[in-house]
Amino acid sequence: MTLPELLEARRRAIVDAADAALERAHLAHYEAAGGETRRQRLEELFDLVARAVAERNLTPVLHRAEQIARERFAAGFDLLEVQAAFNVLEEALWRTLVAEVPPAALGEALGLVGTALGAGKDRLAATYVALASRTHTPSLDLRALFAGTAAG
Repeated sequence: MTLPELLEARRRAIVDAADAALERAHLAHYEAAGGETRRQRLEELFDLVARAVAERNLTPVLHRAEQIARERFAAGFDLLEVQAAFNVLEEALWRTLVAEVPPAALGEALGLVGTALGAGKDRLAATYVALASRTHTPSLDLRALFAGTAAG
């Protein structure tokens, strides 16, 4: 079975695991959105990662990560919340790959999935931070770190 075939065959189990992990995190905006919305978002992200792996093309993941950053920033999500969705999906994917991919092919499989998710997380964070730097955002207020120092 190829990696894209494996991802498609295990799609439901992977999304189930990621959804359960995100639910356990009790993140305010995901709880407010409800389980159906949370799951739809995870499914969309999974599909983008699977497509990136199958096509060896990061462009759709990168574009969607930028959109997610803009949408979630405007909705008041913390960067931590948004990154959490990527992280739980990554963990569920890695667990599946480690359990099911033969050792000889595991490095490539993890590399492809990790590259797709890593590129998405990087673009998400860069876009979010760029937006936050234009506005005063309490989560990015570093003044408290420098209080009482010669520089602060």
